[in-house]
Amino acid sequence: MWKEFRDFLNRGNVVDMAVGVIIGAAFGRIVDSLVKDVLMPPIGLVLGGVDFTNLFLTLGDASYPTLAEAQKAGAATINYGVFLNTLIQFLIVALAVFMMVKSVEKMRRQKPVEPPPPDTRDCPFCLSTISKNATRCPQCTSELEKAA
Repeated sequence: MWKEFRDFLNRGNVVDMAVGVIIGAAFGRIVDSLVKDVLMPPIGLVLGGVDFTNLFLTLGDASYPTLAEAQKAGAATINYGVFLNTLIQFLIVALAVFMMVKSVEKMRRQKPVEPPPPDTRDCPFCLSTISKNATRCPQCTSELEKAA
């Protein structure tokens, strides 16, 4: 059983998948930082100094100045600011995956290589297919001229 498991792990596609998951996780952290630290602050500034992580609705009568305080008090909240951040992260990741898939497809659609010219010809007497360099037909044994 251990040998089968080791053979399974040593298959190329399993290793490739593991590398993809690791790179994907790292890419997710980069996109998270891009959204939280680079994109959302200027968008919040344009919208009047809004911090998107603190956009929330409290389900109840109490009000809290920040999401952290509402969560600390145990209030039920709808965190639509966090949802907006997550939505923007998803759109960036989806765009990156789309561009990557599109470039891979473009590489696969390269101009096809033309096949080499045929190395055979037809016998003029029996019309069977013979080697281009044959001097005698193996089917009808006729003597042939050397092909040009």
